[in-house]
Amino acid sequence: MLELGIGMFGDLQIDPKTGEIQSTQQRLQEIIEEIKLMDEVGLDFFGMGEHHRSDYAVASPEIILAAASTVTKSIKLGSAVSVLSSTDPVKLYQDFATVDLLSNGRAELMAGRGSFIESFPLFGYDLKDYSELFEEKLNLLVKINNQNPINWTGKFRKSLINQDVLPRAIDNHLPIWVAVGGTTSSVIRAGKLGLPVMFAIIGGAWEQFKPLFELYEQAYADNGHDISKFQVGVHMHAFFGENSQAVADQYYPVYSAQMNRIGASRGWPPYQRSQFDFGRSPHGHLVIGDANEAIEKILHVKEVFGLTRFSAHMDVGSPFHKDMMKAIEIYGNKIAPKVREASKV
Repeated sequence: MLELGIGMFGDLQIDPKTGEIQSTQQRLQEIIEEIKLMDEVGLDFFGMGEHHRSDYAVASPEIILAAASTVTKSIKLGSAVSVLSSTDPVKLYQDFATVDLLSNGRAELMAGRGSFIESFPLFGYDLKDYSELFEEKLNLLVKINNQNPINWTGKFRKSLINQDVLPRAIDNHLPIWVAVGGTTSSVIRAGKLGLPVMFAIIGGAWEQFKPLFELYEQAYADNGHDISKFQVGVHMHAFFGENSQAVADQYYPVYSAQMNRIGASRGWPPYQRSQFDFGRSPHGHLVIGDANEAIEKILHVKEVFGLTRFSAHMDVGSPFHKDMMKAIEIYGNKIAPKVREASKV
């Protein structure tokens, strides 16, 4: 069965005329309402990103997830992602184990390097250690999840000697995913560890990721992991409305403004409507339109990649809260039932 859910970064609205940024308090309260609705319409999971910038509301996904655990009943609650390279794996495990206990076993942790670098100087890490930090901390996080007490020695923190890491997640196990972009080494590492992978497909043609999916599945199988437990997903920018062209026209200014804000710091050329329109085409990376278009595209991506999970990233640029709520309703009530029905065949 294909799991269907939503990922969010907690983007804050920025007035295009004045540059005024939405209140973080207001956005956090809206996010909790949105997660509550996701649960009510029967979506399978929610993921919250971690950022340390003025245009994002959430620096600690686990706090949002803890709050959401008290107003939801069934939906899985995870990060998307926790920036593992600049985080202490011991504290991260403790925080998510606490969310797991609060939610009665619905917590997940998705580890990633993150697409921004602000957390490195903020928490005292050197960017030259970018890759080494992630690899060492991922290995430690997996070890903490698999055994307690723990003995461990590494390069970037003091050794752990017969140390209890408490509290423990329900059933003494926390689901851990790894988020990857297009890096071959990251895909192979996850496959060797037997961890589920979420591919972030946020540009270009989604079919181009096919070789990476095959590489991951091969690494997973070659390292003796149980193929019956194989899980893989995609994270794609998405938004839904009643009328395809209307929702595209309404969302484009919001989406392009955020792409340009990010692009300005990375040397990207201005975002063009032609990019947006290609993204919405059958071969593009965007799932933006009406329910029928979304159903067709999600099922096509599932078939090509053998997906077990589809994550719709729905708050790029921070659409209005009422529009987010409407999109969530369409996803849960119109898209998800049809995708699930077709996935059984």
